[in-house]
Amino acid sequence: MGAAPFIGLTGAIAAGKSEALAALDRLGAATLSSDAVVHELLTSERVRDLLVDRWGPSVAPNGQVDRGRVGAIVFERPEQLAWLESALHPLVRERIGAWREALPERTRLAVVEVPLLFETGLDAYFDATIAIVADDATRAERAGERGTDALEGRSARQLSQVEKAARATYVIRNDGTVDELEGALAELIADLAPRGEQPA
Repeated sequence: MGAAPFIGLTGAIAAGKSEALAALDRLGAATLSSDAVVHELLTSERVRDLLVDRWGPSVAPNGQVDRGRVGAIVFERPEQLAWLESALHPLVRERIGAWREALPERTRLAVVEVPLLFETGLDAYFDATIAIVADDATRAERAGERGTDALEGRSARQLSQVEKAARATYVIRNDGTVDELEGALAELIADLAPRGEQPA
């Protein structure tokens, strides 16, 4: 694949991880969302069969996994969520690895967004990590705008922002505009990409 730095991107809920990934894509980095990988896996026969074996055919009416039903099963049932994650995480790692290997030789920077990067130990898989952080008030406002008011409840499974920032190689604040976020990431890319090269 070449020697492109392989970067893990994470952050707290509503800090702006997805916006950061989109900005990195605009700046020329190769990007991948692990959430998108999970959604793809949930459409596969392999995962469908795993879920049906565990929870019965009601989770896959008409042969398609019903993500709402799966969510209802794992919500507030830690043992079921733990099983689901143990089933999916190796497959996610496999897909991420295949994506990395398939990148063009000219790729200068590859970034994968992983919401539970440190919580799942996937940080060890990357050359460096980026944590996107924002003030709690800003995050709460963003979460409310997209209909996710229970910010603290949803954050319970995640490390705190402070912990994520402490573990990350780089920390980018995202309290301002998208242009400001993109500008900060552009400066970071200049350090991450090999000297004399630009992201392809």
